[in-house]
Amino acid sequence: MDRNILIIGGSSGIGLALVKKLVDQGDKVTVISRNPGPLTTLPVTHIAADVLTDDLKQLDLPDSLDGVVYCPGSITLKPFRSLKAAQFREDYELNVVGAVNSLQATQRALKASKVGSVVLFSTVAVGQGMPFHSSIAAAKGAVEGFTRSLAAEWAPRIRVNCIAPSLTDTPLAAKLLSTDEKKEASANRHPLRKVGEAEDIAGLALFLLSEQSNWISGQVIGIDGGMSTLRV
Repeated sequence: MDRNILIIGGSSGIGLALVKKLVDQGDKVTVISRNPGPLTTLPVTHIAADVLTDDLKQLDLPDSLDGVVYCPGSITLKPFRSLKAAQFREDYELNVVGAVNSLQATQRALKASKVGSVVLFSTVAVGQGMPFHSSIAAAKGAVEGFTRSLAAEWAPRIRVNCIAPSLTDTPLAAKLLSTDEKKEASANRHPLRKVGEAEDIAGLALFLLSEQSNWISGQVIGIDGGMSTLRV
């Protein structure tokens, strides 16, 4: 397809699944992450950087980018009484400030493309009140507001959308799905009776980067096994 796509945090989980899909369809993929991990076996350009501490504007990125996907995230599940203000700041920094840094560094390259598309990530816990999610829900709620505001500001040249998954079987969620019993319990909390896979979420991100979604912007799209809308 000969597009230039930048994935931030594409060395594991959903990001890695998306990188593989993009490579398979012929896109030119650049990945920013602290470590390459399995990317060394893929035909991608890897740039070692930290989105919170490095000056991303100084990185050697393509002059034109057709898509940017910000994948870094966190899963902080603690009772509110045991959370410190520092934890709220940490979640906000990674989920919101990291995305801000990345998009400020790539805005010019996105505008150089005729089909610029940005994909961010939220969580089902923003729209559904869930105990022990106050820190991550607060941070991801900011991501959703950021998505809509930026989509309005960058229209019509660049589309900005957000994906809000439920718990997905990735390294980030490994502790929550570490046994068959935990996996079964999590699956049973979803109307579709299964836990999401990285490929499920990556498939939606792939669609939002494509021309097939060229009339979609400013949306927060749930992919959550029915959790946010169904009662069965």
